[in-house]
Parts: sequence; C-alpha cells; structure tokens
Amino acid sequence: MISVATQPSTSKLFLSYLFFLRKPLQRKLLLLLKEHIQTFHDVILSCFKEDNGVKLIDPLGEMLAAAWEAHATRLANAEEEELQAVLTDICQKEGVDLQHSAFVVIGRDTRSSSKKLSQSVTDGVSVLGGQYHDYGLVTTPQLHYIVCCRNTHGNYGTATVEGYYQKLSKAFVELTKQATSHRDGHMCLKIDCANGIGALKLKEMQYYLPGSLVMHIDNDGTKGRLNHLCGADFVKVHQKPPVGFEMKAGERCCSFDGDADRIVYYYIDAAGRFHLLDGDKIATLISTFLKELLVKAGQTVTFAVIQTAYANGSSTRYLEETMKVPVHCGKTGVKHLHHKAQEFDIGVYFEANGHGTVLFSKAAEEKIRYQAKEEKDNRKREAAKILENTIDLINQTVGDAISDMLLIEAILALKNLTVPQWDAMYTDLPNRQLKVKVADRRVIDTTDAERRAVTPPGLQEEIDDLVKKYPLARAFVRPSGTEDVVRVYAEADMQEHADNLAHEVSLVVYHLAGGVGEPPKTAAS
Repeated sequence: MISVATQPSTSKLFLSYLFFLRKPLQRKLLLLLKEHIQTFHDVILSCFKEDNGVKLIDPLGEMLAAAWEAHATRLANAEEEELQAVLTDICQKEGVDLQHSAFVVIGRDTRSSSKKLSQSVTDGVSVLGGQYHDYGLVTTPQLHYIVCCRNTHGNYGTATVEGYYQKLSKAFVELTKQATSHRDGHMCLKIDCANGIGALKLKEMQYYLPGSLVMHIDNDGTKGRLNHLCGADFVKVHQKPPVGFEMKAGERCCSFDGDADRIVYYYIDAAGRFHLLDGDKIATLISTFLKELLVKAGQTVTFAVIQTAYANGSSTRYLEETMKVPVHCGKTGVKHLHHKAQEFDIGVYFEANGHGTVLFSKAAEEKIRYQAKEEKDNRKREAAKILENTIDLINQTVGDAISDMLLIEAILALKNLTVPQWDAMYTDLPNRQLKVKVADRRVIDTTDAERRAVTPPGLQEEIDDLVKKYPLARAFVRPSGTEDVVRVYAEADMQEHADNLAHEVSLVVYHLAGGVGEPPKTAAS
C-alpha cells in the first residue's frame, strides 16, 4: 500500500494537477504510465489483492472528502481518450487553480507492492515538474500526522517520523510520571502487529519510550504474512487470539491491523476464557478518563462520544446513565464519525473494530493549555496538565494504533487499573450479526444514523414488533455498501434471544426486501 497526500496550495487533490496538463506533457505522462502498467499488473498479481491499495490524504491530514472520493473514482475509471475532458470538468467544478505549484507527500508500508507503486508516483510527479517528499516506510497514521504538521506550519508538531516519536513519547512520559502506581513498577504489554508496518515503527519508537513500558512485539513480519491469522480484524471477527499467540491468564495483549490504524485489547481469565475489549470498550475508558479530568479542572466544554448503530447497547447505557456523558450516533464509517465529533469541543469516536481517536476544538485546546499554565488552584492545574499531555499523546488526524495504545496504557497506569477491571466497567449484551442476500440492496433505505428503515413499507414496523418480544433487545438493518446483501444486527439479554431475534428479522427482510435463494435458516438448522 502507498499513501499520497497534498498541501493546501495544490487545491484539494494533487491528482487534478497531475493529469490536467498541456498535451505535450500529457503525452509524456501517458507514455510513462504505459511503461508502468505492466509493472503495476505484476505487482497486483504478486501480492494479496484484498490487502492492496492506495490511500489519499486531505491537506489537513484527514480522510479525503466525500466529493473528492467521487472525483477520484471517476478519474480512475476514465479511458485514456476521456482523461483530459474528465479532468477539465473536475477542475472547473472545484475551481482548481493550476498556477499553484504542486507538492506531494508520499509514504508506503512493508508490502512487496509498495516500493514499485511508490516509485510510479514519484516518477509521475517528477515528469510533471512537481515537488514531492518521500517519507519511505511509515504507518498510515504517521503520514496523516506528517501532512497535518506540514500544512499547519509546525503548529501540530515536527513533520518527520522522529517528530512523531518525540511528541508522543514526551507526552506519555509526562502522563505516566503522575501515576501513583504501576503495580510492580512496569507496564507489560504483548502486541500482535499483524506482520505489518506497525512492528517496524514500534521497534523504532521503543528507544524514545521509558523502560517502565515493557513491550513484547509478536507477528513482526519476519515470518508470517500480513493479516494472516492475526491482526485486529482477525481477533475481533473470530473472538480469539492470533494463531500461535501464547497468552497467560490476566496478561495484557493487543492487536494492531496491517497499517496500524486500528487496535483491540484482550486477555484470558483464570478459567481460560477469552475476553475482547473492542472499540466500544476503548471509547468508554477514554471518555470516562476525560470526563473525570474535566470535572476536576472545572472545565465547561461540550463533550460527547460518537458511536455507530453497531455499538453495544451496554456501552451506550453506561456512558449515558452512569458517566452522564452525551452519546450521539453517526452513520457507519469513521469519516462520518470524525465529522460528527468535530461538532463538539471534545469528541471521542471509535468503531467497534478499534478504529478511532479523540478530537479537541481549537478553543478547548487553548483553554486547557492556558489553565495548565496559569491556574492558581493546584488540583485544577494538575488536572489541566494531564489533559494537556493527553492532547499531545493523541493523533487527532485519524485512528492510530500506536497513539491509542500509549493513551490506553497511560490511563490504566494513572487509574491503577488492570485489564479485567477495565473490562468490568460494563458487560456487553449478547449480539448476533447476519447477512441476507437480496436482488437489489437499494430497496432498503434508512434514517436515524442507519438505525431505522424507511423502505420498504412495513419493514420497520415488523422489526419493532419483534424487538418487543425480548428484554433489552434492539435490532436494525442496513444495506451493504458493496454487495447486494442486507446486514442484520440484533442484541438482547441472552445469546439465545439475540440469535432468535436476528433470525426473525432476517426472515422479515427476506420476505419484504426481495430476498434471493433459500430463506435464512437458524444456526441449529
């Protein structure tokens, strides 16, 4: 995988500049592209297709805006003879100023395809007289961070990998200094890096971190394949540790995904039972920590946790009823959660898969930093200092497994919590997810952040009646974004009830939304 980012002066996306050229340069670039097409084809065949890709980063280090996703898709699908017309149209619609010089920031990971793909990008930029900086091997979140640093003129940090290490490690050291106990004096953590770039970067970062954080790095890419029987997604989906991952009872473990932007925690208890702490548990730990600090500091800011419809109902109830933290629901997808979180002074968002972060408004950050420096009340000032270091430890541009891991470790140390104690904050409701094949997924339309179905007529009423049959029950359906299936989610007080509810809702979807093939069957059948 390679990642490409731009500076604001290049408008939103460098690709518009890259391809919108006078004909001599255009012909030169097309010849170059033809030269690379066989290389690109060979690269794709030589790697795992499901794990290959290119990511485009917005100038502020955030994910690409939805409008530009459509432009990029249109551009990628354009035939050679249509290229100039498509680019002319995009530039006119977005008001791209072609007089600005273009600058591209590039990064890649350890996959076999990355180096050749990255070289193709740098060749294309060079042919057009553009400028670029190739940061080489980086995690996806590191490149997001670097782009933000460059385009905020260093206000967010130093735009290098070393700058990333220095900023996060300094904040981590300052935070954990204030911990009253590390139990035996050490924080021990076993980390599954999914045989991805995270292992390489984490090993580099060890030199910047204190010896009190003892990290045992596994699945570091020296033997296994990327995301194969390991990584955050494997652990989340299969509800078990990576294959060959040795665990002791109570031992704290976590898994990154391949490009290190997702993380989940887990442990086994004395009876050998596996316990997963996913994005919901992470969001709860972080938001509880922040809420307590805001109360101690006497800060009056807007604060909310942003969840998707897939968030476990127990986490929502705990946050709203016990911690008195407002919870808002956004559409599935981190880009939707990120935008919703920006509406608050402090917004915490995580998807259940472990992708998430915390956003602080400029006003909130300024208030906290001022209080950390000028507050006369010692208790309030200390709380503000912890908040200030927390801000510096968080990568606000995107979900970041390394940053999130360090924040979680700092919170556990400061609150003197074990992972089982963290896990005991609330108990997840049993749930079940199913898929129903339909002729056309577009017959399902939803509202209320995908929690209620608008069409087909009568579907939501049927779901509501089924939900009433079971205690603490909830269910919703949503169309897949990529295939003609409808996804069903159900939860209830008991696993049997959750399974029954999911099956009953699936049958309703099958009959009312144009199901194809055999009707859904229960697991027992």
